[in-house]
Amino acid sequence: MIATRVRTLFGRSGKTISSELLDRVERGGRRAFVAWHTLSSLYYLVTPARGDADTRDFIAELIRFVAVAPADTAALRYALSLPMADFEDAMQVAAARACGARHIVTRNVRDFARSPIPATTPREALASFF
Repeated sequence: MIATRVRTLFGRSGKTISSELLDRVERGGRRAFVAWHTLSSLYYLVTPARGDADTRDFIAELIRFVAVAPADTAALRYALSLPMADFEDAMQVAAARACGARHIVTRNVRDFARSPIPATTPREALASFF
């Protein structure tokens, strides 16, 4: 399951709520999407500690059951129009909108207060959607 890979990749012990949520998605409980730019950020944050091959393997495993939200110029224009302080968060909203997501799952719900798509924590998502 993906949870073991998450713990290894991020050097954590014990199962986290986020890794449990990914495990549930992997088992087929719900559809999930990830923004294209999130995978780039993940790669550049994790590669120095875990190496290119391990990071690429993790991303390949993740996209077996998590789809990548479409990204195009219209989505970027939409992100630019959002009244959000953090542009990267606005890009997350644009990605969520592009794939028809009804929720954004994040540990940082506060930064999505002005998002037209409601944000929920991984704990809340696990309790509500599974």
